[in-house]
Amino acid sequence: MARGSPAAPRRPTPRLLAALLGLHVFALAFALEVSVGKTNTVMALNNSNVLLPCTFTTCIGFQDLVFIWYFNSTEMIYHGKIKNKASEPLLVGRNPRVEFVGSTTKKDNNISILLKNVDFSDAGKYTCHVKNPKEKDAQHNATIFLTVVQKMVEADNTVTLIIVGVVGGLIGLLILFMLIKRVVLFIIKKTQDGKKECLVSSSGNDNTENGLAGSKAEQKAPPKA
Repeated sequence: MARGSPAAPRRPTPRLLAALLGLHVFALAFALEVSVGKTNTVMALNNSNVLLPCTFTTCIGFQDLVFIWYFNSTEMIYHGKIKNKASEPLLVGRNPRVEFVGSTTKKDNNISILLKNVDFSDAGKYTCHVKNPKEKDAQHNATIFLTVVQKMVEADNTVTLIIVGVVGGLIGLLILFMLIKRVVLFIIKKTQDGKKECLVSSSGNDNTENGLAGSKAEQKAPPKA
């Protein structure tokens, strides 16, 4: 390479690529997470109160964290701010029928709300949105769907019970058939073993009689001339 010529750019080594990939995976693993529980659907009776659950996790902590609940993605129904882990949320704004029922000073960062006196117009999508400035303004959200009904309908389990009964009956018949088969095979085996013993005993007696008859014939004296 001639002097004064620009140096060729160095390609990243495999170790450097692996380190960068590891840092990326590490960042994803410890990123902000928001959850509304195992199921994202809630059913409530008309004119009742319903809990809308939401929790968040972050392994590097939080500072001046902001959380907002939205109805159908546009209407803000609760806005809160949390200074740090040692403090409870401060209310910024809310719908009069919404009450904060969570706690952020305990183990779980619970930012659930209670929606009071729900009616059919409250049915829809509720989004729990969280923003953490300590994670470079990382944001995450989770959605829960609310259904409002006039009365709770008990699930009809008749078909399920019939299916369970039929399957149980078939399994019982199969077990009974296998037991009967084993008993029949056992009886057949015993019968065949008995026949074999009889044949062996009969064969032995025949051989003995033939042998005795031959001996007597040999012992007879030859007739006189």
